Amino acid sequence: MIYPIIVYGDAVLRKRATDIKEGTDLTDLIKDMYETMHAAHGIGIAAPQIGKSIRLFVVDGTTLDDEPTLVDFKRIFVNPTILDETGDEWDFEEGCLSIPNIREDIARPEKVRIKYFDENWKAHEEEFDGMKARIIQHEYDHLEGKLFIDYLTSLKKRMIKSKLGNISRGIVDIDYRILAPLKR
Repeated sequence: MIYPIIVYGDAVLRKRATDIKEGTDLTDLIKDMYETMHAAHGIGIAAPQIGKSIRLFVVDGTTLDDEPTLVDFKRIFVNPTILDETGDEWDFEEGCLSIPNIREDIARPEKVRIKYFDENWKAHEEEFDGMKARIIQHEYDHLEGKLFIDYLTSLKKRMIKSKLGNISRGIVDIDYRILAPLKR
């Protein structure tokens, strides 16, 4: 099932997501999240973006032909916790399915160490770097109620304010379904 994407302005995107009870069957939800993400041409999606305030996100970088380091990067992160972020911060242009048509350079540390469960409730602790780390950090932020635009300067935020207002009202040209909090 393809869910509509929750967009900027909805309270669920600003709330810290809650842990999922260990052993919960997430099979159908994970399938739906991948289907929703692919239909919107995304490489990651967090549960709050489909209106579920739980600590789950999925990523699939395998669709990015121009990024060879992501050729095998398809993962499910249940109840993740970032343990450490290290290395030099580097800028890269980010976008978000919940903030369509806005892209900005965001600085993030080059490495992340994270512990999480997979879909079978097997525990993992891994370190990722480069684009893998960036995708994880972006999706993890969603679980903490944070958006990539929170990293922008106040000047940049003022410059995109009207675009954000339009997104909240559902006035945006995209090819996937959304739920806009202020749509009339």
